Amino acid sequence: MNSTPITVVDYKSGNLTSVALALEHLGYAPHVTGRAEDVAGADRVVFPGVGAAGSAMKNLTAGGLDAALREVHARGRPILGICIGCQVIFEQSEEDGDTTCLGLLSGSVHRFQFPEGVSRKVPHMGWNEVHFLREHPVLTGLPSGSQFYFVHSYHPTEVSPSIVYGEAIYGEVRFPVALAKDNLMAVQFHPEKSGKPGLQLLDNFLRWRP
Repeated sequence: MNSTPITVVDYKSGNLTSVALALEHLGYAPHVTGRAEDVAGADRVVFPGVGAAGSAMKNLTAGGLDAALREVHARGRPILGICIGCQVIFEQSEEDGDTTCLGLLSGSVHRFQFPEGVSRKVPHMGWNEVHFLREHPVLTGLPSGSQFYFVHSYHPTEVSPSIVYGEAIYGEVRFPVALAKDNLMAVQFHPEKSGKPGLQLLDNFLRWRP
């Protein structure tokens, strides 16, 4: 078992078991915790989740995990946001009547809006190609066009092109799905449910030294 310390944030968002199992499959022993002091002092954080922005932020704030995530981010420790953990790192989400989020990155989150004449089911659920725009250590060994698994109705918008490392297209809407700045990497898809490419991404993150 690899001794690299890895903390998985538990804020009652679900999906923790599959994330923990994927990390264990890679030979790591994740520490799943909802204790703010554990997260604030962590060496490396996976911030996963499914659900809605409003309830996610409510749970984070109630447990002091919002401040803990800001602290670990400010300390320069590696953080990986997954799905809702990719959305609430921004400043605001229009979900649940405009939700104020963590503000680790500049930008906002909006529901899918398709061009006139284009109809697609929301949530966007299933496999989709991800096109990588530039290199990043967490994306090493992942060819552009790799397939990843998605489940979401909202996506980041109004973000700086400089932080976008991967995009996908759904219903003619091109949207960012891999974003990074300094010690933070976030992905809209679920690497823990994406087979070999997803495991490669997680392993890259666990080896990353920003």
